[in-house]
Amino acid sequence: MPPRPWTRPAPPANTKRRDSKLWSETFDVRLGHQMLSSKEINRQEAIFELSRGEKDLVEDLKLAKKAYHDPMLKLSIMTEHELNQIFGTLESLIPLHEDLLSRLREARKPDGSTEHVGHILVDWLPCLDSYNSYCSNQVAAKALLDHKKQDHRVHDFLQRCLESPFSRKLDLWNFLDIPRSRLVKYPLLLREILKHTPNDHPDRQHLDEAINMIQSIVAEINTQTGESECRFYKERLLYLEGSQRDLLIDSSRILSCHGELKNNRGAKLHVFLFQDVLVITRAITHNEQLYYQLYRQPIPVRELQWEDLQDGVIRLGGSIRGAFSNNERTKNFFRVSFHSSSQFHSHSFQASDAFNKQQWLNCIRQAKGAAESVMGVVGVETSSSDPEPPPSLLSPLSPTTPPLSGPLAPQPKSMDHCDSDSSVDSPGCSMDMDTSEALASPTGCPDGPNRL
Repeated sequence: MPPRPWTRPAPPANTKRRDSKLWSETFDVRLGHQMLSSKEINRQEAIFELSRGEKDLVEDLKLAKKAYHDPMLKLSIMTEHELNQIFGTLESLIPLHEDLLSRLREARKPDGSTEHVGHILVDWLPCLDSYNSYCSNQVAAKALLDHKKQDHRVHDFLQRCLESPFSRKLDLWNFLDIPRSRLVKYPLLLREILKHTPNDHPDRQHLDEAINMIQSIVAEINTQTGESECRFYKERLLYLEGSQRDLLIDSSRILSCHGELKNNRGAKLHVFLFQDVLVITRAITHNEQLYYQLYRQPIPVRELQWEDLQDGVIRLGGSIRGAFSNNERTKNFFRVSFHSSSQFHSHSFQASDAFNKQQWLNCIRQAKGAAESVMGVVGVETSSSDPEPPPSLLSPLSPTTPPLSGPLAPQPKSMDHCDSDSSVDSPGCSMDMDTSEALASPTGCPDGPNRL
């Protein structure tokens, strides 16, 4: 896109970088007159990394408020209501992490070593329940922020911040997504401390308890974030006629994945795979907001057949461009099909690359397998009626959300690994996929798609 007239060319900026010192570079590894063992040094490094990460997080949260929220409010670039929606409960997270940082510093001895951290974590971790509201708001926050970027004042302000050294070349959404990234890192940090803690160390029992606590907290926040993302997109669906409404959409609580796909005429579709139904839509703008208009009748997952198509099998058509297409246009296709009454329906979707295609097939396979287990069509009895849980929305690799799955997640998988506003589900990264859609008669059906 050509540069907007109000956008200044980016000057060469001296990016502010953080110090990445190790514990052994900060303190003397010889405590008293005795050299520490390599295992103990590694333990101190892991504890130091936990503490330093809290310090960085507090700085980033304060920066997001001071450099983005407050100036935009003061300059009336956004309304207070809009900023509250985008920033959510971010400000309330600052004292929470300042508290942990303070406790960790108090536990550090004058020589720089820390003997016990497990009891501190066990006492502090329940505070992370406050992340529920923040992470559940991320999908709506990301959608509103993307919408507001179309305002030249917002775009220009954010661009100036991005060019400033304080940003470290991170945009606003990167800062807003930092708490989620930190949350999913806690289990790894605690396991690293435990790994280097001797079996007879009194801190070991507390560390085990802390790891169980954080895993439970992250799982609960992940579930609630996924349900929030699912509700958000269900509310953005527009129906052309009453017959398109499906109870399976209303009852769905999990959005396994979603993303853009092109059909064989080059038209972009947006496909949603909920836990029980596949929904094919077209993204439209209504009242300056992005909505998704149903393009075809929803497909129940339990009736869904799927097939991985070899490159070159699909022929592009519908235009002169298709007649002169090269082989690149016929790669990365897969097909879904189902029977409705006496008709056979087939939709061929093209992913932007082989990786995205495989992600879609994995999501469909998991959803199909869960549906078959619930319906008892796999030929074996199952003791559980709950569908297989979706990939973690809080995971850094989050094909949906826009995440929260992502987003946390995530965010469900938001199938757009090239979203410029977030690193990997964020919650909310949506993969740009391509779709081709075709209707075929039963006689034109291939020899049965792959099934679980």
